[in-house]
Formats: sequence, structure tokens, C-alpha cells
Amino acid sequence: MSENILLKLCVAFLLIGCVAEHKSTDKEGSNEQVVDYFADNGFGNAVAVVQHPAGVYHKGITYVAYQGPLEDPYVASYNHTTNEWKGPYKAGISEMGKDPNRKKKIDNHGKPALLIDDAGFIHIAFGGHGGTPADGDNPLGNHHYGKNLHAVSKKPLDISEWETLDNISLFGTYSQFVKMENGDIYLFYRHGAHRSNWVYQKSTDNGKIFGEPVSFLKHKRRTEIEAEDSWYPWVSKGNGDDIIVAFDYHICRDSKNRQDARGHIPERHNVYYMVFDTKTGVWKNVKNEPLEMPLTKEMADMKTLVREIPNDWTFQGIADVDPYGNPQVCVLVGSDVGEKRSGPKRLQHFRWDGQEWLESKNTDLPIGNGDIDVISAKEVSIYLESKTSNDVGEISKWDSFNGGESFKKGTVFLQRKNTSFVISSLIDNPHPDARIIVGEKQEGSDFKKMYLLGDNGPIQRSQKEAKVLKK
Repeated sequence: MSENILLKLCVAFLLIGCVAEHKSTDKEGSNEQVVDYFADNGFGNAVAVVQHPAGVYHKGITYVAYQGPLEDPYVASYNHTTNEWKGPYKAGISEMGKDPNRKKKIDNHGKPALLIDDAGFIHIAFGGHGGTPADGDNPLGNHHYGKNLHAVSKKPLDISEWETLDNISLFGTYSQFVKMENGDIYLFYRHGAHRSNWVYQKSTDNGKIFGEPVSFLKHKRRTEIEAEDSWYPWVSKGNGDDIIVAFDYHICRDSKNRQDARGHIPERHNVYYMVFDTKTGVWKNVKNEPLEMPLTKEMADMKTLVREIPNDWTFQGIADVDPYGNPQVCVLVGSDVGEKRSGPKRLQHFRWDGQEWLESKNTDLPIGNGDIDVISAKEVSIYLESKTSNDVGEISKWDSFNGGESFKKGTVFLQRKNTSFVISSLIDNPHPDARIIVGEKQEGSDFKKMYLLGDNGPIQRSQKEAKVLKK
């Protein structure tokens, strides 16, 4: 054997040894399998766009909240530096979800909204669907079920222990938190069941004390038909001292009425937009005209209408503003979902150009819930859950680089065959790796796998930690 061949064989054996050692090390380091979800105990519609924010990024950590077993709120956290998950911990006990004889087994209205105050304490509002007559008279509406509750972490930035406080109205539902730059906290919600005002309560001391409920959308009996005015707003922080609101109108028909034999149905129409200047306390429309509050249907139609949609039904408005304060609004629009069950059939997008509302060329946008992020006057993204034509559930981002005039499909964060997702609004101040929370439906079960998604897809966790449910 020549010296050259012998040398080559020695090198080959050395390389084989190195590869074998590398594989062995990899194998030893991967005893614990990882999965794409962080918990498997999301319950019912574990997150939704309307109860928000469901997550906050703060000092290197993303905190997330969702509805868990028996409709109780759960909170988990992810450290982006150490890649460490904590929780989920049960953060309170809902009044709902405990009655096995109730016809509607899962109410889904009391999902938690989450906020972190300026002292670092974590707050959630949860558990309400309007309160019950046993809770006393509701001066701003009617009753239904559950109690709106407010829980706070016992220690700053610690999700392991919680205390429920008695400092907000029990009659709330659809809780939505907004924290302003000066630390003021606003909790928005509907003060009761359908026939109730929408209100906010304000705290200036990190949520220890909240002021009395202040109405901003008025429920009111109609005289020409057997129905009552009702609303579904979505509230978020705008620029500076502004809070922005996108909303649609719910015609709350009597259970027995001559207009529709089906009685009360989930019929909504139109899409509206307005702004609350928290510094001056003045509500205004997109033209900066002041509004008399609480807003009535007549004044809403006259001053805040984005688009009249009288025949089709609407569902879940969302909004954001560019750096100049120009808003963009999305709403799902579809046929009569109360009868045909066809669901929303298109997502409509509108943008204010300084003079009028323009409808975007968005025929390619999928049908689905989600949130909008207006990054600049030109760059806009919509985060959506949807289904593809071959029954693949998908979480994707649709981008516009012409100010919202048109959109094209961008990043796909998650895909699963033969499944569907529920989606949260965008996490407050999101880390690029953790922008949105998603629940994946499990066949034959009320439980969902929970995902934290960002630009690189789902943030993984060890399978052992992610399996929270006791089988």
C-alpha cells in the first residue's frame, strides 16, 4: 500500500469518527422532543380578536393569556434571551364554565385581556358575559351570565401567583385594555348583555382604583321596529394621547318580532370609526369634529360612518393608524349568517386619504379573522387565520406597499391540514418572534393546542412541558 493511499485512509477514518461523535452528541442533546405548541389546554375559542390584548412583550419576555379548562384564565411567558417558557398558570376562577346542565356548554365571552402596568404588575380582565340579576340592578343595561373580574399578579413580572380584586363592574363582557404613555389604564367593555351601553373605566394608579363606568356607545330602543340599538366596538391605542375605535351596529331584535320570525339573530351592519382624545376628554370623528357622548345610532350614522353596509352582515371591525394619524379599517362582510350559515365571504379594507374613505382592491384577501398593523404611510400588514382551497388551515400575513390600496400574500406562519384556528389580536409591542397567539382545533375535543407565532413561525417548547392536560 502506497504512503499516499495510507494517508488518505487515515484521514477518512478520522472524518468518520468526527461525524459519528457529532451524531452521538446531537442524539444525546435531543432526548426531549420539542413541539410547535406551548400548551394543549386552550378551551373552546381560547383566544379571539375582540378580547385584547391577549399578550404583551415587556423587557425581553412575551406574556400571553388564554381561556383554559372550565373557562378559567391561564397565563404563560416566554423569555426571548434564555428561550425559557414558564407556565401556564391559572390566574383566576371564572364564574362561567362550571355548570354541567347549562345548554350552552362553553360561553366563550370571558376570555382574558392582559396588561402590564408601569410598576410591572400583570393584570387580566376575564369571566364576564353581562352578570346576573343576583348581582343587583344593572343601571346601564341588562343581564346574562358570569361576572367580569380583575386579577393582578402578586409580584411584578411574576405569573405564578394571582389575586382577584373587587374594583371593576361585574356586568362587563368583551374586556379590552389600553395603557397610555403616561401610565393611565383604560378598561373598555360592554356593561351587560346585548341591550347595554359600552363603557370604559379609568385608573391612574396602576389599576388599584378604577373610576366609575363612563358610557361611550348608547343602547336605545327603536320605535319603528321591534328591536334595540346595540354595538360591537374594537378599541386600541392610536398615536400620542388618542384611543381609536372601529365598530359595527347590531340590530338587537326582540325574541318575538314581526320583522323576522327567527327572533333575535346575530345581525350586524355598517362599519364606523372614531377617536378618543384622552388628554382633552373629547371624542371626535375622522374629520376632528367633536361628538356628543354617549354616541347614538343617529349620530353614528351622521358623523362616524366608514361605509354603509345595509344588506350584507358585518363582523369584527379592526383598525390602526399611520404615523400621520390616518386610519385604516377592516371588517368581515358576508350574507345572512343567521339563516344560510354561509359565514363572512370577504374581508373589506378601507383607508382614509385625508378627505374620504377609500375601499381597497382586496379581492385576493382570504376570509378570516385577524388584526391590522399600519407600519407607515405606505407599508401595511394584515395578520389572518383562513383556510386554503384544499382545506388547509393557515395563519398568514398579507402585505401592502402602496398604503393599503392592494395586498399580496406574504409570510405563512403556520399551516395544518384539515383543521381550523382561532386567533388573537396582535400582541402589544410585539417581539418579531412573537406577534400573535393561535389556538388549533383538536378533532373530537373542546381543547386546542396553543401557539405563539412570529416571523420565524411557532416558538417551540419541549413536548413534556407543553402537555398541560392530564390525560
